[in-house]
Amino acid sequence: MFKTFTPKERDWMLYDVGNSAFILLVTTILPIYFKSLTKDSGITGTEYFAYWGMAMTISTLITSASGPLLGRLADGPVGRKKSFLFSVVLAVGASLLFPFFTSWKIFLAAFVVAKVGFNISLIFYDAMLVDTTDHNRADRVSATGFALGYIGSCIPFVISLAMIMLLPKAGISMTFIMTVVFILNGAWWFIFTLPLLKSYEQTHRGEHRVDIKGIKKTLAHIYRDKALFFFLVSFFFYIDGVYTIINMATAYGESLGLKSEGLLLALLVTQIVAFPASLIFAKLSDRMASQKLIAICIAAYTAIALFAVQLDNLTEFWILAIAVGLFQGGIQSISRSHFMRLIPAEQSGEYFGIYDIFGKGASVIGTFLVSSLTHLLGSQSKAILSLVVLFMLGGIYFKKSLCYTKTN
Repeated sequence: MFKTFTPKERDWMLYDVGNSAFILLVTTILPIYFKSLTKDSGITGTEYFAYWGMAMTISTLITSASGPLLGRLADGPVGRKKSFLFSVVLAVGASLLFPFFTSWKIFLAAFVVAKVGFNISLIFYDAMLVDTTDHNRADRVSATGFALGYIGSCIPFVISLAMIMLLPKAGISMTFIMTVVFILNGAWWFIFTLPLLKSYEQTHRGEHRVDIKGIKKTLAHIYRDKALFFFLVSFFFYIDGVYTIINMATAYGESLGLKSEGLLLALLVTQIVAFPASLIFAKLSDRMASQKLIAICIAAYTAIALFAVQLDNLTEFWILAIAVGLFQGGIQSISRSHFMRLIPAEQSGEYFGIYDIFGKGASVIGTFLVSSLTHLLGSQSKAILSLVVLFMLGGIYFKKSLCYTKTN
């Protein structure tokens, strides 16, 4: 499989292996660890779910506010490699401090810093794709990167899960175990960053100044290009629902009182299923237009969100986890490469900064909706219904984007 890719493409894809370990940590172990920190604070399951959602919201708001300016900076004077390295060091450094905070409030603050660093690193990482491959290979490279990330992240996760479940029986303290877990995942992340840092060369560089005026000009260009504009609006809604499901799945199961071990194993299955599923999307991208693949994924996620509304036992959570695994990598990877084709290569950092606002930045809406409606309605299940609306809006605007694409 790897032989069909160039060395630069392989090095670029390996960062997905590294950063996916952090994603899996955030979606599985961290919510449970956070809940253990709150157990003596009198916080209810509903409040815990809401606080975790708010931390996600704050981190995405910070990323959204800074993303386009940082992307423009990386396109020009600073360069994508240096910007990328700084964001990775910030994120990995903050994650290594997690076990040293016993206060749930300080832990959440450190988590926000790590999540912001992670989100910003992906802006630069996505922008590097234009210097790594061409338009014809972009879908395949992007999807294979996600596939490798899903299966690669299982290695530190399985080791971490084994330590958490087995070592306490040998009398080893959970504090020590969690320290080792965080160091393992941080080291894994950074090690798989090194090949990209070594081989990456920025071939498309912008010569523009870093200012608000330039960003306004770019936004005006996006608005005039209706195919690009409506794709971003569509992406805003459907990827919002995707990221909300990814970020809050474990917290949702915990708040319903489902067993932690079962939740973690189910989400491990999500990663395992996502590996071949993403490779299938990579193959399909050679035969089908990216627009058709994205439309299929939006329809599938609408059905997944509807199923999640009535979820109330571990068996149904496992079904949900498998369904998410089938489409998670496809919708993220094909969206990324589809967007790459629509933008100028020399401004990819700035454009992917804006893409991040409509993407991970948009997940502030989903996490805010779910956490706020949970507080308001007193029901997590009813709050999840809001995600169905997001996917439906995403589908409507995606169809509108395709109309302008055909016209152009």
